[in-house]
Amino acid sequence: MTGAAVPAGGGALPPSRAPRRRRRWLRVAVTLVAAALLHRLVTRLVGTVDWAAVGAALGSLEAWVVLPLVGALLLRQVLNAVPLTRFLPGLGIARSTQNDLTANLVATLAPPPADIAVRVAMFRSWGLDPVLGMAGVTLNSVQFYVVRFAVPVLGLGLLAGHGLERRHWLVGALCALAAAVVLAGLALLLRDERLAAWVGTTAGRAVRVVRRGTDPGEWSARTVRLRAETSTGLRSGLVPSLAALTGMVLADAAILLLALRAVGVRGDDLPLTLVLGVFLLCYPLTILPLFGFGVLDALLLGWFTASGGQEVEAGVLAATVVWRVVTLLGTLALGAVALGLWRAGDRRGARAPGPAGR
Repeated sequence: MTGAAVPAGGGALPPSRAPRRRRRWLRVAVTLVAAALLHRLVTRLVGTVDWAAVGAALGSLEAWVVLPLVGALLLRQVLNAVPLTRFLPGLGIARSTQNDLTANLVATLAPPPADIAVRVAMFRSWGLDPVLGMAGVTLNSVQFYVVRFAVPVLGLGLLAGHGLERRHWLVGALCALAAAVVLAGLALLLRDERLAAWVGTTAGRAVRVVRRGTDPGEWSARTVRLRAETSTGLRSGLVPSLAALTGMVLADAAILLLALRAVGVRGDDLPLTLVLGVFLLCYPLTILPLFGFGVLDALLLGWFTASGGQEVEAGVLAATVVWRVVTLLGTLALGAVALGLWRAGDRRGARAPGPAGR
């Protein structure tokens, strides 16, 4: 296109809308490809599913199982919120968990950068620096990528006695390399002022979409200052943050393990080390949309069925359904509660006379 006049009633989209439409079609294409791959995986790895047996396994669940499942979910979310408290002074674990849950809900139901907007609004309502808060969110995301690609190494250790193949070791080695690269990039961010400036500018532009008065240049300058201020805190908080995020992944695996035992899949069929090891080795697939929904489930189902025999297939599928309901729908439900509590508290603060102090 050469910049000629656009015909009335059609032609090129405005610059702000054209990328959105391309991204929308790209998401549709990715979804269709993922659906086709999922169908093929389920067909080849599992075969025909006995849905009546799956229903019977789900029907065997007892009411008391809800308590440990919800407890493991709450532990998972609290551990996920620990790193942000290390980089934002004044943000306790309760508010950090509330911020994460609310952002996850908004990101699931609304297009970006709605989740950024709600995070910034929450930080402001609590009297905290949103630049420092968003920098903490970014650091948390980077650290999670380190853990996401590091836990397969732990999975390999748990699976050592279960007959691993060469390809499994290759996957573990590649994941370990990816984790090392991300960790090196994080260290580089702390040492390179230009990279910190780029991160600040990018974050400022994202926030400007929902807050027109945002100055990316100011965000860049403040992020550079922030790099100098938080580098010491990051070094001291890196190990506790990585440990908390690793615990979060293990809590996620514990939900699946609880679900398996609750539907009657015994340890003789699928030992604890096998369940945890397979989950951790496949965990990098959570990088896909909806935490790897479909693709990860099919691989877990295929591996567990191959290990425990065809008789555990229905129970494994039922447990996978329970795990997804708890970790996806349960997290959204907690996010709705967190959002409601924040809005109620924000309204009370607005009605309170005098300066709000928290």
